[in-house]
Amino acid sequence: MRDTCYVIIPAFNAERTLSPLLKSLSTGSGVCEVIVVDDGSRDGTADVAAAQGARVVRHGQNRGKGAALATGITEALKDRTMGWVVTMDADLQHDPGDLPRFFEAQLKGNAEIFVGWRRRMNTGMPLARMLSNTITSFLVSARTGCEMADSQCGYRLIAREVLERVSIESEGYEAETELLIKAARLGFRIAWVPIRTVYREEPSSMTHWTTTKRFVQTLMREY
Repeated sequence: MRDTCYVIIPAFNAERTLSPLLKSLSTGSGVCEVIVVDDGSRDGTADVAAAQGARVVRHGQNRGKGAALATGITEALKDRTMGWVVTMDADLQHDPGDLPRFFEAQLKGNAEIFVGWRRRMNTGMPLARMLSNTITSFLVSARTGCEMADSQCGYRLIAREVLERVSIESEGYEAETELLIKAARLGFRIAWVPIRTVYREEPSSMTHWTTTKRFVQTLMREY
């Protein structure tokens, strides 16, 4: 019976935020195991993750969020009892307190992918991120023919059958868009879970021009 759920956390120089995140996850989250993919960090990310009981997989150098997600997914798929994977960021912008909302939605059985849906207005979301989120969600909706409420949110609950059929090739942030496009093309159902919108004054690993260019390339690629 496949009922084990893993949390996969890509992490790059995240020692300061990772500890409180993992402590929150260990408190009544119902998650069997956490996999932290240390994506070439130069700080104590791996040590912090191991100290909190997470399984740590390390990249020798920084390869990007998509590459870290792919590594974590490959690790989770080794467990034949794994039925679902949660993906979330290491920077505390994804509240572990929202996890029950994903599991409640999953029990309804109406989708294979559940994506966090952040409210944009009056939430503290930076204007540039608000505009980017709105535009990219519109474009991905047009590309897939499916309504995408928040295509850029990395807080997701994904069924094993999706991960067995959809491979992530992109190494950067555009990987999350790639997964949605490929999954929609294969007929997997996508549902949206309202979550808290959290933005902190954390340095971003995104390079906006590079990220935008790669997003457009992903959107236009034939799958």
